[in-house]
Amino acid sequence: MTHAPTPETARSVSRRWPLISGGIAVLTVLALGLIIFIRGNLPFEADLEWMEEILENRHPLLELPALLMDFIGGGWFGVIVVPVGGIILLCILRRFWAALYFGAASIVSAAAVQGLKALIGRPRPEDMLVTADVGSFPSGHVANAATLAVVLGIIVWRLWVWVAGAVYVVLMALSRTYLGAHWVSDTIGGLILGAAVAVIVWAPLANRLRVEADSKRR
Repeated sequence: MTHAPTPETARSVSRRWPLISGGIAVLTVLALGLIIFIRGNLPFEADLEWMEEILENRHPLLELPALLMDFIGGGWFGVIVVPVGGIILLCILRRFWAALYFGAASIVSAAAVQGLKALIGRPRPEDMLVTADVGSFPSGHVANAATLAVVLGIIVWRLWVWVAGAVYVVLMALSRTYLGAHWVSDTIGGLILGAAVAVIVWAPLANRLRVEADSKRR
């Protein structure tokens, strides 16, 4: 992911977007469905063991950064301020197709998360340090983080953006389990969903995004 797709690749992706987006959507459904098929709406044994480790090793110094991640990754700030702010900034930079991509991916990701939460209804861990809505699977914070990381990676397409995005997603996932808001498998589900949505929405816009990016470099 160190180089942007060539113009030929971008055009090919856009021409074949129903196949590409549809294929990724099917794989995503299968991956998330497998997690639920194995355990239903119950956590895995590994989830329980990890949570035991978290409860035994919680420390006041770790709560502040975890709570900060909780704030920036969800609620009104993560779901509204971050996407709207990103859209406004991209419009100021006259990256209108990028702004559309950012907004569409954010909306689809958030809607998919809420739909799955309502459908699956997995109970959250009992020892939470924050208040949260009903439904533990998948993690909305991690899905938001993964969508943001992939979207920015595709828009900017620099190695450091991909690396920073990966670090952000990992830290978000760790913070969710540290706060007791999610099981580990919830964060994995959020990662899969968020990244998949970003690619699914990108495919039909790939060529327009590439043309727009090239025009700004001239």
